[in-house]
Amino acid sequence: MASNNSRIAKNTLFLYVRMFLNMGLSLYTSRIVLGALGIENFGIYSVVGGVITLFSFFNSAMSSATQRFLAITIGEKDSAKLHKVFNVSLLVHIGIAAIVLLFAETLGLWFVNEKLNLPSDRMGVVNIVYQLSVLASIIGIIQVPYHAMIIAHERMNVFAGISILEALLRISIVFLLYHSMFDKLVSFAVMIFVMNFILSAIYVLYSRKQFPESNIEIQRDKSLYKNMMSYSSWNLIGNIAAVAKGQGANVLLNIFFGTTVNAAYGVMLQVQVAVQSFVSNFQMAINPQIYKSYAAEDLKRMHNLVLQGSKFSFFLMALIIAPLLYSIDYILVWWLDNPPPYAGVFVFFSLVNILLESISGPLITGALASGRIKWYQIALGGTMMLNLPLSYLLFYWTGEPITFLYVAIVLSIIMLFLRLLFLNKLIRFSISLFLKRVMIPVTLATLCSVVGITYLYLNHGIPTDFFDLVKTSTMILIYVLIVFFFVGCSKLERKMIYSFISKKITK
Repeated sequence: MASNNSRIAKNTLFLYVRMFLNMGLSLYTSRIVLGALGIENFGIYSVVGGVITLFSFFNSAMSSATQRFLAITIGEKDSAKLHKVFNVSLLVHIGIAAIVLLFAETLGLWFVNEKLNLPSDRMGVVNIVYQLSVLASIIGIIQVPYHAMIIAHERMNVFAGISILEALLRISIVFLLYHSMFDKLVSFAVMIFVMNFILSAIYVLYSRKQFPESNIEIQRDKSLYKNMMSYSSWNLIGNIAAVAKGQGANVLLNIFFGTTVNAAYGVMLQVQVAVQSFVSNFQMAINPQIYKSYAAEDLKRMHNLVLQGSKFSFFLMALIIAPLLYSIDYILVWWLDNPPPYAGVFVFFSLVNILLESISGPLITGALASGRIKWYQIALGGTMMLNLPLSYLLFYWTGEPITFLYVAIVLSIIMLFLRLLFLNKLIRFSISLFLKRVMIPVTLATLCSVVGITYLYLNHGIPTDFFDLVKTSTMILIYVLIVFFFVGCSKLERKMIYSFISKKITK
């Protein structure tokens, strides 16, 4: 157990190196790309790419299944079965790529040209960007099993290393975009496609070289196909709902309010991806251990991983979100110079929603590990699917773009408690223990943080310059860290943190 916990800590460190590289470059290049493309082109790229994402629910469902089956099989220490699982998943992903291509070149193409609210004089460029997005999606789908194999083997240092290359490629894209003699939007789409192709190729080549079980071999194990497809088919419900919630909202925003609001949504996504990486890296490190604990029938350790994962996911997210919420309007102006309308309010409420959802990550992994996800996905996917019709109705009745985030926040709270009910049935997970060890400490720490930050706001106000931003953000970060340490952590958790820090200092 100690070695596994050490592995989680080491893998988290590698993933955080990766995160800081990606986040810094993503935020920096977003500012420059928005300036180079302009708000209209930035909005076009956001909504056209979103149409392709609408078809990604096939891939998302199978991707989750692949990671789960690979990690479980590694936990069972069955190399022959691992080889079979990989090849079955690869063949299925190739089939998914063909299905996505069919839908994208028929229904998707019709929707982009006939239904989206796009400038008529830019439709030629729009179609070029769309086709490049389709190709990038196909490549991304096929490389998923290789990506999942690296995660299942917990080689997180690989992701950190590849991120250095990604950072260099992003810087090159920014430089070339400013010096491109062709249409800026087309040039940007071409360069993003090339970058994604290179990164996907590296994942494939690394996996094939390092893991013998990733060698391609046609498998005829019908029972394995049946098990993976059955799992994926139920998982499909949740992934359709997730895509509808995310990119479906983007499409509705375009239909009701136009590309300017899509640009604000695109900015929100940039911030959302950067912020979510803080907790997703921690969860990516802990998820394989949850799967493997379940495979080893060590439910006690699995439950502890889920409990600690939920609490510390929230704490890690709160540490970065609290300063952002306090200064979001100033940060957007400092970052983008001229942010699109609604960008500030979109980012604010999306961060609140992300903070709520961060608690659920390990709960989702715990449910998926059980494999018995039929009614789980029906209930949770059905609830999440309500985001789209409720957002549509509120757009229609109120004429306010922000209302889709109000819907998302309410449904996220409902879904958290639904997940707890299902985990109690699926893996004998204690709801009362979750409330005691996670929800009560999280709630108390949050209330204390809100009181302190509100006091700072009433006495200091929002930042007026960059130095003021750094000063207030540092104060909030230190205050929230102290509150979470003394209010949110148990005595045992504080002792573990003290021990970890003392070991690092004495080395």
